[in-house]
Amino acid sequence: MDLSDDPHIDLLQDIETGLKAEYERHPTLTDTLCIFALENAKVAVKQAFGFARNEKSARTAVTGGIVDWCVEVARKRVDKVDGLTLREFNARVDKIIRSVRRHSHDGPRAYYEFIRNYV
Repeated sequence: MDLSDDPHIDLLQDIETGLKAEYERHPTLTDTLCIFALENAKVAVKQAFGFARNEKSARTAVTGGIVDWCVEVARKRVDKVDGLTLREFNARVDKIIRSVRRHSHDGPRAYYEFIRNYV
C-alpha cells in the first residue's frame, strides 16, 4: 500500500506534527534519537491498551515527548476513528521510522528538515 491508498494518511500527519514540535523543542534531538523514541512509543502504545506488559519502553528527557505524543494520538484514534486498529497504528509508526531512516542519510536532523514545511 502506498500513501495514496492509505485510509489513515491523516494519522501520519498527526504523528509528524508531534515529531516536528519535539524537534523544535529539543535542538539535540537527532533522527537516531527520533527512531529510538518511535520504537519505544510502539511498546508504550501497546501497554496503553493492556498489551506488552513484559516489554520495556525506554525514554529520556529528549525522547519522552515523542513517546507521550504517540500514546496520546493512539488513545484518541485506535478503535475510535475509521476502524483503526492497534496493529494498523503501529504499522504507521513503522512507516514513519522507515522515512526517518531514509532521510537521516542526509544529516543528523534531515527528517526534521523534510517535515518542517509540510506539517
